[in-house]
Amino acid sequence: MRHIPRIARLAALAVAVRGAAAQSRPEALWYATGGEESVQSFLAHADRISIVSPQTYVVDSSGTVSGYIDRRLVDAARAKGVKVVPLVMNPGFDQPTMHRILVHPDARRRAIRSITALCRENGFDGIQFDFENIHIGDKDAFTSFTRETADSLHAAHCTLSAAIVPRTGDLAGQTPYHAWIFDNWRGAYDLKALAESLDFISYMTYAQHTGGSTPGPVAGYAWMERALKFALAQGVPPQKLSLGLASYSDWWYPAYDAKLGPRTTGRDVSYGTAMGVLARSGITPTWDERQKSYFALWDEDGVFQYVFIEDARSFEAKLALVKQYGLRGYSVWVLGSEDPAVWNRK
Repeated sequence: MRHIPRIARLAALAVAVRGAAAQSRPEALWYATGGEESVQSFLAHADRISIVSPQTYVVDSSGTVSGYIDRRLVDAARAKGVKVVPLVMNPGFDQPTMHRILVHPDARRRAIRSITALCRENGFDGIQFDFENIHIGDKDAFTSFTRETADSLHAAHCTLSAAIVPRTGDLAGQTPYHAWIFDNWRGAYDLKALAESLDFISYMTYAQHTGGSTPGPVAGYAWMERALKFALAQGVPPQKLSLGLASYSDWWYPAYDAKLGPRTTGRDVSYGTAMGVLARSGITPTWDERQKSYFALWDEDGVFQYVFIEDARSFEAKLALVKQYGLRGYSVWVLGSEDPAVWNRK
């Protein structure tokens, strides 16, 4: 055996230990937008991120991909060893656009070629689908489209993953709202078949409540765990599952305009904005142990407003599910909206 000096052996051991420690940590994917807050957050915290996925590319109904990624983000990712896996989405989550891509042969072929060329020509590590508002009638077409795109990208030495809207079962539910959201947002994903083609799934266990629902948590812990258990029971391997975590909060308030009239409006806000809303009204939020998040409700001139907050405590509580179920890692929407304290974790 060749003699290796003691100092060199110790240095090699240190590198090996660091590598093993890195592999034991869950893979941290953070989404980014083109906004300056998102870019600056990535630049400040790239050393805590495994994959950055900017939502900057769209594919139109002809199958043509367009978009632009901030060069600062790419350069910083390369310098820090962070993988760059941009999102490709149907613009505005438009359902007719997605339907045409899936069923029109020319658009389908062009989309697959365009997505593969995007990854290859830019030297990206992979692509992530962010195709949402797919009608359940296009379920099989989406599965086969994903398989064909994965084959094309793998041949180009790129990965393919997908951000997938979660569900807790295969039954739509008992109300018209539940039927609508199942048929148009949740039901079109064949989890087992998709997992067989994809390198991994980012399971978007957030947006439990939306602008069209009643007020409620961004991502209640019990709902997240039910959705996670369902995906695993469908045959998605834990090592291919990245748990969706929210870094944003939700604010619900009454609104009025001449076109839509009076209504309840719910919108995503940053942690800083949510806390500012509460501070202006002199409100202290309450921790909900079951949902693992803070909430507040109060009246303004007799009409209630609601805030549901995802802060560092909530982030940590839900992150524990990754270790509990032996998952690949976690996928966070979105850089720039987070409680700064999430970066203080050891």
